[in-house]
Amino acid sequence: MPALKTAKAALNRSSFAGPAAIYVHWPFCEKKCPYCDFNSHVREKITHQMWRDGLVQEIRTFAAYHPNLSAKSIFFGGGTPSLMEPETVAAVIAEIHKVWKPANALEITLEANPSSVEAGRFRAYRDAGVNRLSVGIQSLKDEVLKFLGRLHNAEEALKALKVAQTTFDRVSFDLIYALPEQTLAGWQTELKEALSFGTSHLSLYQLTIEEGTAFYQQFNRGKFTLPDEDLAANLYDITQNITARASLPAYETSNHAQHGMESVHNLAYWEGDYYVGIGPGAHGRLPGKLPGSADAHAQIKRPEDWLSAVQQHGVGLDSLETVSALDRAEEAIMTGLRLAKGVDLPTWRSRFGQSEHALINTEQAAILAQSGHLVFNDTLLQLTPKGQPLLNHILGKLIA
Repeated sequence: MPALKTAKAALNRSSFAGPAAIYVHWPFCEKKCPYCDFNSHVREKITHQMWRDGLVQEIRTFAAYHPNLSAKSIFFGGGTPSLMEPETVAAVIAEIHKVWKPANALEITLEANPSSVEAGRFRAYRDAGVNRLSVGIQSLKDEVLKFLGRLHNAEEALKALKVAQTTFDRVSFDLIYALPEQTLAGWQTELKEALSFGTSHLSLYQLTIEEGTAFYQQFNRGKFTLPDEDLAANLYDITQNITARASLPAYETSNHAQHGMESVHNLAYWEGDYYVGIGPGAHGRLPGKLPGSADAHAQIKRPEDWLSAVQQHGVGLDSLETVSALDRAEEAIMTGLRLAKGVDLPTWRSRFGQSEHALINTEQAAILAQSGHLVFNDTLLQLTPKGQPLLNHILGKLIA
């Protein structure tokens, strides 16, 4: 095992005093979904106290090297975080409060699967400090849930959502669309039903086939097909129209929210903020030595190897690479254009010390602005509604 995997010496110390989002990864699931390429694992038995101690220890180690961060958000992702014991969630939240000054009205999100066993834990998670729940419903149709490999049915999903909405002030749930054999009319009906539940935040993802997943193998063998490009575009368009009319407009390509209910944690990624990744396979961007730079860290993926490294050395670090201010500036353009509000260029210049003329093909930007796909001036870089569905194509033209 390379020394980096076990040595705290690779970490750089920083006196940076400012906000950072904190991501905590719980790597375990009851079953691996066929579309999932996240770092998730199925284990028959989990010793929760060991994992609780490991997560808390890794937080302490990162805090020793970056003591002046302030936590702007905490996000428990996975895997299936709603398989965590509430005591583990409480211990992690308490440790973060202890080592990093929390922001006022700190957003603390936990992802949950809507099985009846997990729904019964929702109140305990609230008591542990969670104030926002993200429920992985994925579909309101039983046949689709079966295709997606989910363990719950539609009735269980709606029961869990009801419990969540009576337990938490802020609830989000996920749906997947652009599925095999899905029609415009069918998706429109399902989306309107989803909106009728009164959620303040909705994440709507088109199904993508990721290499290394079970779906990747099935798709390549012709077991199913996806909507063609035109239908996928039409599905996207009606999604934007229906959610906007319901006062849940898209604030990011796949995320919709009532005004003021946007995810603080996810915005941290898209706006290029610093963030800390805790747990197996987690990633983070910590303050670097040079102004505007970052240290990109990744944790060991295999849960048992990560835990062993933390027990021996306090951190399960797998890699650490410097990301220059120039590279961070480019990334902030690419992620910022996913946001409906776009990129505030004066803020972007001050954070990264860069000029947009060094990164953006201004000739192409002018053409795209003339064609109505882009807003580009001294203060703003923003996709128009006409340009939003063409994000990847436009990025290919813009980034010099």
